[in-house]
Amino acid sequence: MRQTPSGGAWHGTAAADSGLMSIGAVLNALRDEFPEVTISKIRFLESEGLIEPQRTPSGYRKFSAEDVERLGHVLRMQRDHYLPLKVIREHLDAMERGEAAPLPAVGRQRDGEPAPAPAEAPAVARVGRAELLAAAGVDDTDLREWESYGLITPLEGGAYDAEAITVASLVTALGRFGIEPRHLRVMKAAADREAGLIDQVVAPLRRHRNPQTRAHAEARARELAVLTVKLHAALVQTALGLRLP
Repeated sequence: MRQTPSGGAWHGTAAADSGLMSIGAVLNALRDEFPEVTISKIRFLESEGLIEPQRTPSGYRKFSAEDVERLGHVLRMQRDHYLPLKVIREHLDAMERGEAAPLPAVGRQRDGEPAPAPAEAPAVARVGRAELLAAAGVDDTDLREWESYGLITPLEGGAYDAEAITVASLVTALGRFGIEPRHLRVMKAAADREAGLIDQVVAPLRRHRNPQTRAHAEARARELAVLTVKLHAALVQTALGLRLP
């Protein structure tokens, strides 16, 4: 039997049920404690290796009581401690190896405990205009055109985020195929919409009273950004009928 971080036995509505459950039954079993959970969320956690339900010969998922307990534990760690999936996975793996696995000190503090010191936001790496032009191998006319289409935007004071070098290099590479900056406005609009979606997801963390929780919003935004980029790439490949390395 798996154990909680405190060493006690895991418990829950599904623990007493030795039979296998469908994903719909798992959803119903969890919804009292986790009303926001969805089938898509359960499938996503499976794809990330947090749970491994059995499969019937026809491909349907079947969850054991232990699977449901593990799933509930993952959801609690996300809800109560705002831990990223990588940290949760490492924590659970350590528990299964029988190692001492204290819960990482991220997220909410217990009542009576002092609030953790807020994490310092990483400084934004900046480059000057001349440095950007040299790194991208373009002239000022090109950069002004890219700025006019919103592909690159200077920061306050006239410097640029270091990521602007990557954007400039990619715009230049696409130009060799005849794709002009004006053609890339649709990509910029799509990126802005994706960023807006991520902002909506992390907004509750950013508004939280706990400074540590607000700092964790940055890590959650990065995780979501990686997932949206992967999805975007997969959708483009699928639309083109390509299988890229």
